[in-house]
Amino acid sequence: MREGRSRAFYVLAAFFAAYVLFLYGPMIAIFTLSFQGPDGGLTFPMNGISLHWFEHLFFAGTGIVDIGASFVRSAKLGLVVALLTMVISVAAGMAFRKGFRGQALVFYLAIASLIVPSIITSLGIALEFRLFDDWIKAHAAALPAFVGQDFSTSMGLLTSGLAAHLTWTLPFGLLIMFAVFNRFDRRYEEAARDLGATPWQTFRHVVLPIILPSVVGIGLFGFTLSWDEIARSSQAIGPVNTLPLDLQGLTTTVTNPDIYALGTATTGVSLVAIGLALFVIVFLQRRRSRQGEP
Repeated sequence: MREGRSRAFYVLAAFFAAYVLFLYGPMIAIFTLSFQGPDGGLTFPMNGISLHWFEHLFFAGTGIVDIGASFVRSAKLGLVVALLTMVISVAAGMAFRKGFRGQALVFYLAIASLIVPSIITSLGIALEFRLFDDWIKAHAAALPAFVGQDFSTSMGLLTSGLAAHLTWTLPFGLLIMFAVFNRFDRRYEEAARDLGATPWQTFRHVVLPIILPSVVGIGLFGFTLSWDEIARSSQAIGPVNTLPLDLQGLTTTVTNPDIYALGTATTGVSLVAIGLALFVIVFLQRRRSRQGEP
């Protein structure tokens, strides 16, 4: 005789459903309202269904900020952050495998940026660059002409902004590489060396193909974290804004649903990035299986 589910099951199921609704409800509301009709407002009920606000966003703009330019800046910064996060995380993971003096201190310093408030990190990086700017201006006469002349600030998207974002993405990349190398079978490397491979050949032809799906995941992590980062960008980004900062500014001035269309479009970019990364990971794993690699 089959017994029915207990009352506790339904209570927990209701709690889980409420949690999922709390988690995804706001995002679903934004997605839905972005398809408001031309006469629709910022709240429910819907006044028709259309792509009007997407057309207004991409072809007419918000009239306040250049969304296209900030979109390109965020994409450029995200790609650079993803690339550097992959390279530095793999290099750091390899270095920690070998071991070196002071590695515990280096590890804790790297992880410390996860527990320091983001706005404090941003302020600290901005302060460092302003001190550097002051030094450049004070010694402009003694510096080469291409450095001293017309110098205003060293803060920018790919200087202070990049540094701020890397303080957020690198600890995660390093922790992922620790997990990857902790379960890495060193016998593959030993077999390659026994066959006469150099350290670089061992890394290039043995280690990298095995860890490559995880490295792609680290890049995806870096891009998505950078793509929607606000707090660390707020003080350190310099004279230009990223898309999240412009989006934050629009929340106080825009009174029509094109801001929802912008939110839907930026989320779509994140989903596309995740889809591409998953496609690459699955492709790499299937290729390894076809070639009989571990």
